[in-house]
Amino acid sequence: MEGLFSLMATPRVLVPTVSTSSLKPKFSISVTRMDVQKSKKLSAACVRAQQSEFKDVSAAISSPSDSPEDALKIKEWEVGRFQDEIAASQGIRIRRRPPTGPPLHYVGPFEFRLQNEGNTPRNILEEIVWNKDVEISKLKERKPLFSLKKALDNAPPTRDFIGALRASNLRTGFPGLIAEVKKASPSRGILREDFDPCFIEVDYHIQVEIAKAYEKGGAACLSVLTDEKFFKGSFENLELIRNSGVKCPLLCKEFVIDAWQIYYARTKGADAILLIAAVLPDLDIRYMIKICKMLGLAALVEVHDEREMDRVLGMEDVELIGINNRNLETFEVDISNTKKLLEGERGEIIRQRDIIVVGESGMFTPADVAYVQEAGVKAILVGESLVKQEDPRSGITGLFGKDISV
Repeated sequence: MEGLFSLMATPRVLVPTVSTSSLKPKFSISVTRMDVQKSKKLSAACVRAQQSEFKDVSAAISSPSDSPEDALKIKEWEVGRFQDEIAASQGIRIRRRPPTGPPLHYVGPFEFRLQNEGNTPRNILEEIVWNKDVEISKLKERKPLFSLKKALDNAPPTRDFIGALRASNLRTGFPGLIAEVKKASPSRGILREDFDPCFIEVDYHIQVEIAKAYEKGGAACLSVLTDEKFFKGSFENLELIRNSGVKCPLLCKEFVIDAWQIYYARTKGADAILLIAAVLPDLDIRYMIKICKMLGLAALVEVHDEREMDRVLGMEDVELIGINNRNLETFEVDISNTKKLLEGERGEIIRQRDIIVVGESGMFTPADVAYVQEAGVKAILVGESLVKQEDPRSGITGLFGKDISV
């Protein structure tokens, strides 16, 4: 059956009676037939689907009782559906996890939706998020939140990420550079020939050396990819760079879907963290920004289009907005997206609130940097065009057309 449709019916469910001899509940169920006169618009196929589903639900209702485990699964499923509805109402197209039917013992409203999208992600971002949901669930079991809160006592002090960007902008006259330590990407694969997945220690050493070269070349801050499956990064790499003596504040470039990741990033030495508006509903972003402030972290809230920008500008505590010129659904890049999102009233609000805007993706030449700077950005995040250079330090000079090192 193709498409998406809902079938409604009005059930009559009698309260279970208890026999004193057996102490086992007996359920008597009666479901009214759909009024045929009111259902002329439904096809015969729809009716057959309805009848089949009623049988399934009747079987579920006739279950004697739900165990605590079943009740928890039902509640989690209901919460998940509610979260998906909120996200959809805010224009978020990325589903947090694969769509599933109700748990086995679910008893709820007689409303059924048939979706033939299956469990296939619609795009690469959704695939990343689905994988992240499974990954974080496993990590949280091994390292529960209370253990992370204890580890915070031993975490290094945070450094001023936003202050470093402002200082660099004033010193050089160019947007402050967030240089990205990046081993791979879903669209480009491994980015440097000397990266070798068979020798992890060698890779760690190379990435630390890249980070140091960025700092010497004039980078204000560094971004470190921590996603393992799609970008070949890790939280261990973030920690190694922090402990290597690099003084630049560090952005944890992670696909955050759970506040647990923010605490974990802080224990590994992060000074800032990425929050993606295409993935997170407004309430999640607000909540996570508060956690960041509590932990002393900067929150870089990333947007891709006008609707996401409007959502984020509606949040009072936002200080740092990233405009990603890469469409995370198609991975196509267009740096004019930065200019489009900073025109008119949006740009005026950003100036009045003194929000730092970071241009992200698609910058390879001094002309690209000048274009986004003229549009209004005070910082840029650059990865691929620098990390692929044999000498990242000279790559920074080439990007700006000038040596910006201290």
